[in-house]
Amino acid sequence: MGADKAYDTKDFVKDLRSMKVTPHVAQNLNGRRSAIDGRTTRHSGYGVSLRIRKRIEEAFSWLKTVAGQDKTKFRGRDRVGGAFTFAAAAYDLVRLPKLMAVSS
Repeated sequence: MGADKAYDTKDFVKDLRSMKVTPHVAQNLNGRRSAIDGRTTRHSGYGVSLRIRKRIEEAFSWLKTVAGQDKTKFRGRDRVGGAFTFAAAAYDLVRLPKLMAVSS
C-alpha cells in the first residue's frame, strides 16, 4: 500500500500490517520518529515504490497547474471527465518526445 508521509502513523501502519499488507508509506522524519521501520525500508521494492509514486504525483501536479484541472470549469460527470481526459491526453503528448528519446 503506497501513501504519502501524512499516513506515517503508528495506527495506520499497524492496521496495514495486521491485514498482511506491506506499508510503502513515505517516511515523515520532520521532528518525530517514523512508524515505518527497517522491516519495510530494507527491501529494494520500497525505494522503487516511492520513485514510481513520485512519477505519478508529477503527472497529477502538471494536470492541476498547467492544464488547469485544479478547479473545474464544468458541471456534470461527463463534462468534467471529458475535460480531464483531454488534459491527460495533452500531458501524454507533452511527454511523448522525451519518452521516445529514451527508447531510441
